Amino acid sequence: MTIEQQVIEQLSNYRQKKARIMALSTYSVGAGITVSRLNEDDHLQELHRKLRGLTPYMYLSKHEQKLESVAHVYITGYPAGVKAQKQAVPVQVMDPEDTELLQELRRKIQKVIEARGYDIRNGIEAIIERLTELQDLQAEIDRIDFILSTLEEYKPYAATLMRWIYVEGMELQELTEKLEISESTVRRRIRAAEREYVNLAR
Repeated sequence: MTIEQQVIEQLSNYRQKKARIMALSTYSVGAGITVSRLNEDDHLQELHRKLRGLTPYMYLSKHEQKLESVAHVYITGYPAGVKAQKQAVPVQVMDPEDTELLQELRRKIQKVIEARGYDIRNGIEAIIERLTELQDLQAEIDRIDFILSTLEEYKPYAATLMRWIYVEGMELQELTEKLEISESTVRRRIRAAEREYVNLAR
């Protein structure tokens, strides 16, 4: 298969990919959490990384700052994963006020565990596989949309034809009626539009 054929085949599968994304998005991983929600959590992690670069008082309340301070005092390591993080928080210390704050911190972490369904989630490999597939498909769709948008900037007619055929799924007969031109002319214009698309996407 030539590069040109591969590009057009990817474009031809646009609607199928969109349907698969919809199906994957609703896949439940437990506790009301779906694969699409996990995918959104990736964006939340990026936000958390940015927040870690800020001074705490810029985004934490005074009470939250107290929780952070007591955590720094009593937690010696910062393991990855919320379950490991909960285990790293001491259950009781000498100072009663600090003990109360640490218990509150443990409760907050437990809520995260329950909300994300980590206590009941099964088949983690299957979940990762679906999440990866969702992200890959979305990346392919985003690339196709970007190429079509770029094509539209200098060949709007070609981009419109490509959208009608591959995104909206219009048949040849529908196109001839819509454009009020012969079938042979439509075919010729489609081939020309595909060449323009391939030149951008290859």
